Amino acid sequence: MDIFGLVHSIASHLPEIKAPVAPPSAKERLIWTGVALVLFFMMYNTTCFGVVHSQGTFDFLQTITASKIGSLLTAGIGPIVFASIFLQLFNGAGLLSLNMKDKEDKKKFLETQKVLAIVLALVEGIIFVVTLKVGITPIFTNLGEGMVATVAGGQAVNAPYTMVLVILQIAFGSIIILYLDEIVTKYGIGSGISLFIAAGVSFSIVTGVTALIFGSGGIVSVMSEGGAEALPNALLAIAPFIFTIIVFFVVVYAEGIKVEIPIAFERVRGLVPKLPLKYFYVSNIPVIFASALILNIQLFGTALQGNYFTIPLTDIDITGIVHAIGYVDSQGQLRDGLLYLMTPIYAGSGTLAHWEFLINAQTPIYHIPEWVHAIMYVLTLSVLSLLFGLFWVETANMDAKSVANQLMGSGLQIPGFRRDPRMLETILNKHILPLTVLGSISVGLLAGIADLTGALGTGTGILLSVGILYKMYEQMEQQQMFELYPALKGLTGG
Repeated sequence: MDIFGLVHSIASHLPEIKAPVAPPSAKERLIWTGVALVLFFMMYNTTCFGVVHSQGTFDFLQTITASKIGSLLTAGIGPIVFASIFLQLFNGAGLLSLNMKDKEDKKKFLETQKVLAIVLALVEGIIFVVTLKVGITPIFTNLGEGMVATVAGGQAVNAPYTMVLVILQIAFGSIIILYLDEIVTKYGIGSGISLFIAAGVSFSIVTGVTALIFGSGGIVSVMSEGGAEALPNALLAIAPFIFTIIVFFVVVYAEGIKVEIPIAFERVRGLVPKLPLKYFYVSNIPVIFASALILNIQLFGTALQGNYFTIPLTDIDITGIVHAIGYVDSQGQLRDGLLYLMTPIYAGSGTLAHWEFLINAQTPIYHIPEWVHAIMYVLTLSVLSLLFGLFWVETANMDAKSVANQLMGSGLQIPGFRRDPRMLETILNKHILPLTVLGSISVGLLAGIADLTGALGTGTGILLSVGILYKMYEQMEQQQMFELYPALKGLTGG
């Protein structure tokens, strides 16, 4: 039995969301989307049984995976996203040889993605629990569970039954999200994955604004103290929200920039539509991959902490190369070295403290100014985004040759040029290659600079959310929802 036969036999025993017999009405789509959002937020704010606390050190990971450490959505949509990325890369590299235009091959792809996502949900649950990214409190003490040691800022516990219970809860949460994604895709609006990412980012922005207004050191607290510095301090307190608005409008403007190439139908004379190529030609994919790689760099750097090894690396490191690669403090955080310069800056809360940290702080070992760290991070994110952008264009069939073949297959051509795929490829390449390079670098720069400003929801999160909401707007417009429900037009800014 081949791999796809094995996957099919497993998938046939899994629950399945049937496709609708008739297209759902606009009202039904809105209801199903709303139900999915309610269930998402319920799981997002439900702490796993056996978890004592959560650690918010992986801000980017939680942004792109719509997750919350310690909750039922500790892994979030991560298993689904990673399963899709892996399979698309393998298929693009020719390892799977699946034709996504063929119904049977597409069915094999979706079945494999579902099975792999479930496996990854269990794997990620094990990783989060075993590496103590979630705090475990023993609940089966009558079976001999109890605390035994402290490791790298976390607590190692002898609680195997509780750990298994937490792993199953985390995996179950991601599996539920997997099926909610199917429901939204088939019965709701847009993609469930995209919807949950936008919901998670929007929730973090709303809670962030609430904290800026009513929290400790917020506007209400500062203004109640009075004095001549009350107003300036209040403006500093609300600065992250102001930066969020600025980043939002910059991204919206950039999303609207397009290059339009006139095309013509071979059999229809006089009809000359235009082929729009967005400035962000590869969308936000490059910055997602680049940030995920940076996150893995950060995780690798923290593994240099001596307590993770029987013999600490720092004890056998005579030349000091370990600290040069990455220095980890007593809390298990990467604070210096080459790897540190590639990672995002976490300066704590408060705009004033954030900017003071960027301007005045230095790394503890090599005394590198944090503003140098900020520049290196933005440059690293931009260069990696460029590399991943060029890679994605080739693997996702978005290069000039693939687009030319798609246009020729649809009976389209560029007016004034002979009907030749090579000629069409040359013309398209004059637009696609520069857009890929400039768009990938720009999306990396925008995300990196937005992260440095301390914008709520992170710069990457805002980038993702704007693109997602823009696509949802287009789909709702196509389905004439705005004519049926005029109030939606005001909510979406139309």
